Amino acid sequence: QVQLVESGGGLVQPGGSLRLSCVASGMISRINGMGWYRQAPGKQRELVARVNSEGAVDYLDSVRGRFTISRDDAKFTVVLQMNSLRPEDTAVYYCHADVQTAINPGYWPYWGQGTQVTVSS
Repeated sequence: QVQLVESGGGLVQPGGSLRLSCVASGMISRINGMGWYRQAPGKQRELVARVNSEGAVDYLDSVRGRFTISRDDAKFTVVLQMNSLRPEDTAVYYCHADVQTAINPGYWPYWGQGTQVTVSS
């Protein structure tokens, strides 16, 4: 019913930048929170950044000041601009959204398929 499709991952040198985008599609009525999580090998998935429907944002402490999250509700899109990337930012990044559909009441969590971000020289 709902799909989240990410783009923008890749390989970048330390200090470089990447821009991740995620577009939600399907029978969407409303989207509440949208965000990005990441999971590095051998580690648990962690919240990187999240923005709610009022525009309030939360960031993982280690990315605050380097990453910026934004959303476009008209396009059901969330973007993560990542600057000053470090090797420890290497992970698979997943888009997440709490979506209300046309046929199900309430908000349900949806995930993208993940996109690899590798920071290495």
